[in-house]
Amino acid sequence: MKDALLIGTLGLIPKNLLSRAVGAAAHARLPSPITRTSVRVFASRYGIDLDEAELPVSEYRTIGELFTRRLKPGARPIDRRPGFAVSPADGHISNSGRIEDGQLIQAKGRSYSVADLLRDRHEGERFAHGSWVTVYLSPRDYHRVHHPVEGRIVASRYVPGHLWPVNQAAVTRIEDLFCVNERVVTYVDSPLGEVASVMVGATSVGHMTMAYDQDIVANRGLPAVHKLYDEGLPIARGDELGVFRLGSTVVVLFADPDVVPEDLSPDQPIRMGEAIARKTA
Repeated sequence: MKDALLIGTLGLIPKNLLSRAVGAAAHARLPSPITRTSVRVFASRYGIDLDEAELPVSEYRTIGELFTRRLKPGARPIDRRPGFAVSPADGHISNSGRIEDGQLIQAKGRSYSVADLLRDRHEGERFAHGSWVTVYLSPRDYHRVHHPVEGRIVASRYVPGHLWPVNQAAVTRIEDLFCVNERVVTYVDSPLGEVASVMVGATSVGHMTMAYDQDIVANRGLPAVHKLYDEGLPIARGDELGVFRLGSTVVVLFADPDVVPEDLSPDQPIRMGEAIARKTA
């Protein structure tokens, strides 16, 4: 009942504007004593592991800086086995499986179209018989997103949209949630075939930025954009892809039918760099 009331209330307010305001507040500079206290309280409230953060907690000047923290070198070993793809982020597995007739599972009893997710019918057809893995990031998680495969970035698409929550309450109640929320799609040609990593925005995500293209910034009122990188931008497995300025969800799509997800269970914790899929032929 509480979840339904919350979702109903959010439907009445400007979620994108709210998210920008939350993002601005999270990155607002306050007097040092207040900042140090608020960062420590926030980290304690959400169980953030400060030992693996790149910097001492005293050097994070805002809660937003703590959210977007880097980790110490080696904190996330990358599975480098040939033919494997790795988790793009820390979080929990929402779901995974084969894409059937162009449809993915959002939650029990709810599916959505891969073509609608990508906002491209042609690309939807390319992925219509592949597979997917969805990773949900909670407030406690490391909020940088990384490439699940090596290869070359060949295209990207920014899709403006709403900023509904992407937690369990929302995915079970809001139809086509990942297709109506703001998102950025990054396409990579890889040894596992074409792979699309979809960063999906959510309520309180101030904005998203991409490591490979500074012109792509989500939740800033910009129009949709589709970019091609003719030469391809070379990336390695585990390289940084982008940053959530607060938490959200990443959907990784594999076009090749011979790529299958690992044995992943819903709500299973996952860390960036751990195997999520492999090529079987």
